[in-house]
Amino acid sequence: MWKYYALLSAFFAALTAIFAKVGVKDVNSNIATAIRTTIILLLTWGIVLFGSHTGELKEIPRHTWLFLVLSGLATGLSWLFYFKALQTGDVSRVAPIDKLSVVITICLACLFLKETASLRVIIGALLITSGSILMIIK
Repeated sequence: MWKYYALLSAFFAALTAIFAKVGVKDVNSNIATAIRTTIILLLTWGIVLFGSHTGELKEIPRHTWLFLVLSGLATGLSWLFYFKALQTGDVSRVAPIDKLSVVITICLACLFLKETASLRVIIGALLITSGSILMIIK
């Protein structure tokens, strides 16, 4: 089931890049990010409220809160830089370079989460890296 969610994530991430490129054309990229974040905030809290999950908030451990806050900060910084890159670069080059996050994630997962990377994962990461390098070169 996770594969379907991952494919949907990739599809909507692609739409995000296209819509964002058009959306940042005539506005400061930080304002565009703030607008996008507000929409996400409303959408996700709507899902939580509609699904009656607010009672679960008090069950979240402090350790989990810490890492969710850190994740939120990292996401915010990622989006700010992504929108700035989209504003000044071609979406067809920015998006693939942004996907170097996959390679960095694999490395960090191996280092900090002690996950093992199979040969297939390593080859995939090398291919993503190669493709990103090709996008950087003019």
